[in-house]
Amino acid sequence: MSILVTGGTGFIGSHTVVELLNKGYSCVLVDNLSNSKKEVVGKIENMTNKQVKFYQIDLLDLENFERIFTENKIEGVIHFAGLKAVGESVADPLKYYENNLVSTLNLLKLMKKYFVKKLIFSSSSTVYGDASVPMTEISHVGNGITNPYGRTKYIIELILRDGCMSDKDLQIIALRYFNPVGAHPSGLIGENPNNIPNNLMPFVTKVAFQNNSNTFLGEVYKEVKIFGNDYKTIDGTGARDYIHVVDLAQAHVLAYENLEKGYDVINLGTGRSTTVLELIKTYESINSVIIPYKFVERRDGDNDESYCCPKKAKEKLGWVAQKSIADMCRDSWKFAKKK
Repeated sequence: MSILVTGGTGFIGSHTVVELLNKGYSCVLVDNLSNSKKEVVGKIENMTNKQVKFYQIDLLDLENFERIFTENKIEGVIHFAGLKAVGESVADPLKYYENNLVSTLNLLKLMKKYFVKKLIFSSSSTVYGDASVPMTEISHVGNGITNPYGRTKYIIELILRDGCMSDKDLQIIALRYFNPVGAHPSGLIGENPNNIPNNLMPFVTKVAFQNNSNTFLGEVYKEVKIFGNDYKTIDGTGARDYIHVVDLAQAHVLAYENLEKGYDVINLGTGRSTTVLELIKTYESINSVIIPYKFVERRDGDNDESYCCPKKAKEKLGWVAQKSIADMCRDSWKFAKKK
């Protein structure tokens, strides 16, 4: 019996596969490689001394997607696959609704057809919209979501909840995580998007690499643009709950091992926030690098601060984030220098 990991060569997916393999699970990976690279499969196998089965398939292609279920005995699914760039979702919302919703519906159809009842869904703190901090699992969701990406996560959560209402044997947990960053301590896998990064840490890493080596990555990486310096935080820059990707991956394994019949949601975060400037200064200090930055206008929809209450994760999963901002910065830089 294998666990199917959709988006298995992506940032969080690849780290989760490593944790699953190290705990003795068998994994089947599927990814269309739109934002990842096939070489990650080999790296995972080298890191774990175990083989994985990989399919390069788009989940929108239902006929090809079904091959995975006919050719393998799937016990459960961890579902990461989906487009995730907030800005792109605003510019092209139909692309996001089609990709994220239809791919999930195709997965659920195949799970139903082949009697697969276990699912961990990669959700997001974006579902909380304008909820006040700290965000808990009973905070309101769906109100004040500022982008189509976040709305696709919210809609999928509704679909999963309704699915559990109709099929009492389904076991589903939606993990709402905040800001995953960092890389594997080995430096072999990490966040390496195919295009210009949309998230802060990989962009900071590329700026650091360009400005502290003889490598020119592009004019866009000359400096970090900080969107606004008038937020109600300790230094005026936006504050977020950053979580190390290895902590996050380990939480997915624990969630899978603690599945019960019905639908549940769990926050994954550290329970504290770090500002953009704090993150940049920590990155510089820990890695002995210089990171140029400048302030630009605020972006619409950005909140002053976002962080969660991770109490439920501790109570239900026995999980607490272990790694610090310093660890996240150190591991990101190590990955950047190795890849």
